[in-house]
Amino acid sequence: MDFNLPNALTWARIVMIPLVLAVFFLPAEVLSPHHQNVTACVLFVVAAVTDWFDGYLARRMGVTSAFGAFLDPVADKLMVCAALVLLVWLDRCNVLLAFIIIGREITISALREWMAQLGKSRSVAVSFIGKLKTTAQMVAIPLLLFQDDLFGLPIHQLGVVLMWVAAVLTLWSMVYYMRKALAVLSEK
Repeated sequence: MDFNLPNALTWARIVMIPLVLAVFFLPAEVLSPHHQNVTACVLFVVAAVTDWFDGYLARRMGVTSAFGAFLDPVADKLMVCAALVLLVWLDRCNVLLAFIIIGREITISALREWMAQLGKSRSVAVSFIGKLKTTAQMVAIPLLLFQDDLFGLPIHQLGVVLMWVAAVLTLWSMVYYMRKALAVLSEK
């Protein structure tokens, strides 16, 4: 295992997952519901920002590694899945949307592993639609964690709309990746 700053940031992201969850288990005397929302939102945003920084720093510092390439998407998926389960538990996210997103993450991870075993991992490399899906998720989740209106903006409603957008993009990207994989498999 390579220990460097980008991998340390990825590990920090993984460590932040239980912290985001734990915030909502603190008694109201310790952290009011509003402060729980703000704290969870800030922790999630910090974790999401480290996702961008770890990849940027790994490329900039020339310390990309197979371990980092493995750990980064695992951290992303753990972070998103944990947040979605939490949001369903808090009744802030539709369970069907969470199921679609989590189911897609598992399916595409398995597909990528299978294609890698066939030596065709490039055929299911991250696409623009996948990046749009991730962006929609990474904006929707903090909005739903924050929950309260801000400067007159209906933050929760914006989060709900973006979560629906993320679910549509999730299905679209899954179809895209499946079609790419089927094209490769039909060649054999």
